[in-house]
This record gives sequence, C-alpha cells and structure tokens, in this order.
Amino acid sequence: MIRNVVVGRLKDGVAPAEAEKALQALRDLRVEGVELSLEAGLDLGLRDGNASWAITVDLPDERAYQAYDTDPEHNRIRRELFAPISASIDRIQFRLPG
Repeated sequence: MIRNVVVGRLKDGVAPAEAEKALQALRDLRVEGVELSLEAGLDLGLRDGNASWAITVDLPDERAYQAYDTDPEHNRIRRELFAPISASIDRIQFRLPG
C-alpha cells in the first residue's frame, strides 16, 4: 500500500473556508478504476507553525498512485482550487508496512 501525504500553507489573507472548498473537491473525487482512501482536513491550530491543511491518500500500489496523480480532474482541482490559495505545498509518498 502506498500512502500519499500532502500538506500546505495558505497565502496570507486566504480564509480557511477557501481551503475547505478545495479539500471537499478532493473528498468528492473519483478516479475510474482506482480504489483509494482519502482523508483531508484543516489544521486545528493546536501548535504554532503548523501547516494550514493536510491530505492523506492510501492507494493499493504505484500504478494506482500514478493513475490518481495524472487524473485530469485531480489536476484541475490542484490547478484551479489549491494553487491560487496556497503559499506552499509539500508532498511525500511512502510504502506502508504489511
């Protein structure tokens, strides 16, 4: 199993509601032929310096990750909803044990 983790920081002046709109678009995303488990949320503000939002996506294998990563609707969401509101976005993919 592959876990994709994405964390981002909002640009100054961007309301958390704008990030929630983008996160919901990802929650609603379906990629044909790909089984995925996606969790996404805004930071709770429990510690100074945290990112603004995070996404985790679990996928069965590299093929599924590639299909998710290159999906046209996924890339539209990135381009139109996340890019305009994010000061930074960091990603990592790693294999889960077992």
